[in-house]
Amino acid sequence: MKGYDFPGPALELGALVKDDGTADPSSPIRIPLAMMNRHGLVAGATGTGKTKTLQLMAEQLSAQGVPVFLADVKGDLSGMASPGVPSDRTAQRAAEVGQSWTGVACPVEFFSLGGMGEGIPLRATMTAFGPTLLSKVLGLNETQESSLGLVFYFADQHGMPLLDLKDLIAVITYLTDTPEALKGIGGLSPATAGVILRAVVNFQAQGADAFFGEPEFDARDLLRQAPDGRGVVSILELPAVQDRPRLFSTFLMWLLADLFEALPEVGDPDKPKLVFFFDEAHLLFSDASKAFLESITQTVRLIRSKGVGVFLVTQTPKDVPADVLAQLGARVQHALRAFTPQDAKALKATVSTFPESAYDLQRLLTELGIGEAVVTVLSETGAPTPVAWTRLCAPQSLMAPSDPAVVRGVVGASALLAKYGTAIDRESAYEMLSSRLAVPASTDTYGAPPREPERRQREERKKSVLEGVLGSSEFRSLARSAASALGREITRSIFGTARRRR
Repeated sequence: MKGYDFPGPALELGALVKDDGTADPSSPIRIPLAMMNRHGLVAGATGTGKTKTLQLMAEQLSAQGVPVFLADVKGDLSGMASPGVPSDRTAQRAAEVGQSWTGVACPVEFFSLGGMGEGIPLRATMTAFGPTLLSKVLGLNETQESSLGLVFYFADQHGMPLLDLKDLIAVITYLTDTPEALKGIGGLSPATAGVILRAVVNFQAQGADAFFGEPEFDARDLLRQAPDGRGVVSILELPAVQDRPRLFSTFLMWLLADLFEALPEVGDPDKPKLVFFFDEAHLLFSDASKAFLESITQTVRLIRSKGVGVFLVTQTPKDVPADVLAQLGARVQHALRAFTPQDAKALKATVSTFPESAYDLQRLLTELGIGEAVVTVLSETGAPTPVAWTRLCAPQSLMAPSDPAVVRGVVGASALLAKYGTAIDRESAYEMLSSRLAVPASTDTYGAPPREPERRQREERKKSVLEGVLGSSEFRSLARSAASALGREITRSIFGTARRRR
């Protein structure tokens, strides 16, 4: 077969490998730029070159004016801020695939979750994050997720902003101590509340306070170009939270859902507005509820029309649910191993997801070298291209971490540092409930029985507040329409997130 050559702008992946194992520079393998919002998958065993493939694709997208978002789990991608260093190995690869190679640095922004690292802090409020995503992070079951949704609903209806974890703890504690506050719209059992509280407090102990709060990150700040017209590559540095994979994978899904809500419909543009690389994607689907999986599927399906491309990065296609996998138009499959019966089963499942081809894929996928992949993409007409054994180009930025001084320099010079660098703690649910009901100041005492001298005063305060709330026309109206309103409000947007006013 010949390579894929398209008339319009495209990403240069590499060159077709012939039957004798040599690359044919006259048969390039490309992805049309206009098809990059049709999503894709980069898969392969550890050490086969997935990260370098991400780097290659990201720097080419940037060069064509497309902003990129990357999650850097291992700290390898900071090298994109520095030009690549010539070497014999790089020169050999460039000659094999017909690449004109020069070292080039990309325009980069570095981010970190809540400032847990050197990057610009990314934060989200509890309200914007929503109960569905939070339930995924906390490992709650569907019943507990539903109860958490009721907590969010109550806080929203009573004008109590949930900005950080102490706000959420305060509202759960209040509703546990005052069950009549939910009369007419449901109930929160003490056992369920206890499970949720323990999960939240444990989450808090892991340092989650750092990335819940304000100023909340506006995902539209990812859609930027450098003064020279290249797309900015936003790199989320994640080494500090490697031991909390469920947290960072779910946070990335929040960013994607936020983009979905914020961006207008654009149809099929000539090039994407943003390409979002979702590393360690298998963590997103692990132990996910049915509602969560449905929300992911819906987001991936619909966000294409907003001009956003999503590339999932994982070890095997079987890590991705079939409904999501069916929407991934480009496939870059690196080598797989078959050392165990489980490996052999995964290999067979991977082969079954590819179109028919002239290759013995079950054999070829175990024999691919580092920097080689089996590729199929969508042509400019949207039709799948034949499967192609491909030797990939070498990235032109540094294929190693940048010097820490370079990273600090990029962060210090960022225009976003003034906007997001300093945390804000305004009045929210915790302060409101503290002033009304004299909730103890330290979150460590939440849920503890009040001392006897304080009990009578606290109950009197509760009674006064509840009489005002339960006797109001607003609450009576709420109770009458609760059955339909609860469902609408909790599910009013993807993942239960609430769109904030900007």
